[in-house]
Amino acid sequence: MEGKTVLVTRPAHQSQRLCELIEAEGGRVVLLPTIEILDPQDINAARKVIDRLDEFDIAIFISTNAVSKTMELLSPRHDWPPRLKVAAVGARTAEELERRSRPVDIRPHQQFNSEALLALNMMRDVASKRIVIFRGEGGRELLGDTLRERGAHVEYAEVYRRGKPAADFSSVMDAGIDVIIVTSNESLRNLWEIAGETGREWLLYIPLVVISKRTADLAGELGFVCQPLIASEASDAGLVTAIKDWCNNEYVSSVNMT
Repeated sequence: MEGKTVLVTRPAHQSQRLCELIEAEGGRVVLLPTIEILDPQDINAARKVIDRLDEFDIAIFISTNAVSKTMELLSPRHDWPPRLKVAAVGARTAEELERRSRPVDIRPHQQFNSEALLALNMMRDVASKRIVIFRGEGGRELLGDTLRERGAHVEYAEVYRRGKPAADFSSVMDAGIDVIIVTSNESLRNLWEIAGETGREWLLYIPLVVISKRTADLAGELGFVCQPLIASEASDAGLVTAIKDWCNNEYVSSVNMT
């Protein structure tokens, strides 16, 4: 990765570790957060669910933002019910929970996404279980819908929402970007809007590293020239490995998706 310049689009408060790993490999980082984390439109709705935590059997956390925002609402008014099991979709989410002294009972060990969590035995036998899912506004319905089909009683606690920060894209185009990291569809859509009409013409020819096929498919719909490289693991280390693979020419470039 020596000498390569990587554009990181994660929220500013979540990018430090990834940036450090890239720089440790000799890469240069340019930050352009395309997501900002805000309070939900109706924070009282989330508080009402948290007030009933002892009614649930399993609490699922979708992201590190879900963890941090929930803990802000939880403390110091509540104790965590001892019988309430904790599930995390991703490795970083599990790490954030454990950093906050919330041991994780259920987590995937490969392919950190909703599908992998649903494949676990503990998430198959959920008939009559009461499950709360902590997430941002407008998240995917796959997890909740599938658990309901399996007989669980599911409620959502939407503890944050994502916004699009103001940004100056002209400086990015002059920064010598070699590759861009995008970790969600919403982040890619915001990057597309921030780039504007002029920036999009440049953007379409920059390789992307993503963490899901859904985001790779969206890039294709937008017209990106190169097939995005999907990291084998949705973690900071997985993203860095993907960039190293790209640098080592293991990435098959110039696959026209249009």
